[in-house]
Amino acid sequence: MATREGNLEAPTRHPVDWKNPQFYDQAACETEMERIFDICHGCRRCVSLCQSFPTLFDLVDATADGEVHGVDKKAFWGVVDQCYLCDLCYLTKCPYVPPHPWNLDFPHTMLRAKAIKYKNGEVGAGERLLASTDTHGQFAGIPVVVQVVNALNRAKPVRKLLDSALGVHPDAWLPELAGKRFRWSADKQGGVVPVTNGQRTPGKVAVFATCYVNYNEPGIGHDLLKVLKHNDIAYELVEKESCCGMPKLELGDLDGVARHKEANIPVLAKYARAGYAIVTAVPSCTLMFKQELPLLFPDDADVRAVQAAMFDPFEYLMARHKDGLLKTDFTTALGKVSYHIPCHGRVQKIGKKTEEVFKLIGQTVAVQLNTVERCSGHAGTYGVKTATHAAAMKIGKPVFKAMGRDAPDYISSDCALAGHHIAQGMALNDLPAARLAHPLSLVRIAYGME
Repeated sequence: MATREGNLEAPTRHPVDWKNPQFYDQAACETEMERIFDICHGCRRCVSLCQSFPTLFDLVDATADGEVHGVDKKAFWGVVDQCYLCDLCYLTKCPYVPPHPWNLDFPHTMLRAKAIKYKNGEVGAGERLLASTDTHGQFAGIPVVVQVVNALNRAKPVRKLLDSALGVHPDAWLPELAGKRFRWSADKQGGVVPVTNGQRTPGKVAVFATCYVNYNEPGIGHDLLKVLKHNDIAYELVEKESCCGMPKLELGDLDGVARHKEANIPVLAKYARAGYAIVTAVPSCTLMFKQELPLLFPDDADVRAVQAAMFDPFEYLMARHKDGLLKTDFTTALGKVSYHIPCHGRVQKIGKKTEEVFKLIGQTVAVQLNTVERCSGHAGTYGVKTATHAAAMKIGKPVFKAMGRDAPDYISSDCALAGHHIAQGMALNDLPAARLAHPLSLVRIAYGME
């Protein structure tokens, strides 16, 4: 029987066999990359997604006969370096993913290659430090230290030093440390008793704070708690947590991912089995628990329990609305909102839940919504590294222009890092200035809460 052109079925995913020694066989990995790159070269549907595909196609086009076999395998690793594991090629473009017999998984092949690089000691100290969010976040909440660190990060001589020592681009936006950590300043519990469960939603939420909310923008976490309280939803901050592991995954440090998993999953599984919805305000963290950890640890019952209980906050709020349990007593108009859907939100396969909440608000107060569904280019640490910052700004340029359409009052993204990257890109391209606010903050504003 002839191989069909493309899938008619929904994409499926194979577990990542990362504990098999063969996984780290570089020659075998390069053979698989050559097979996949040959298919990609013949298709080219993903050329506009990120820099990996233009890099690959330029390599192929420069060969004598325009075929992948003419590319030096050492050059394959330049393609690997441009992949930031957003998963959009797999879930939105590629017609040859499983169950198609060609069994093409570009992101997880790149993950395998990154893991080999990491295992071979080819990842620099700067990259490793950037991925250690708990390490540099430990200074958050210490007043004098925070003031000094934030001031230094804005100083040009220090930025030049960060460039030379850590490979951080001197012009890239960097998050500031918070004066008060979210976990130190938030009420550990809140809500009402008895708990009101819905058909689709538990009536109590366990909040996984995330490194970014805890150390950099606690206001996002406080706004989440205010929205939960306003809707009489009981919540509890997860008693302790480690980084979700996504920064380590992007480096290929799978042993590091496993260490974070061992710190987080036993704690979160208790909440899952106690009937909590588990919510994080950072799409990458949510995706880590929904997709990546279950694929890395497919036989772990606790991982599966956490996966089943994990919600994006707007997925939870819209499900709560369908249960007839979300308040719609919005009082404050938001005006023009340019909203960006981040990649790690799109690949959760939940639909446009944040957009749905904005439209729900618009039924009561004025909201003129402009939704932009394209990669901003920030992609974890990709947007701040000296080697890739220019590419990140190039990838994001169509998003910057689209977000600036009609001179918005607010720009917003579920990924706070992408939001700041977009704000910087808009300023550099002389686009209209607008206030940056997380979608949870805009919901809080719409409810009329301070």
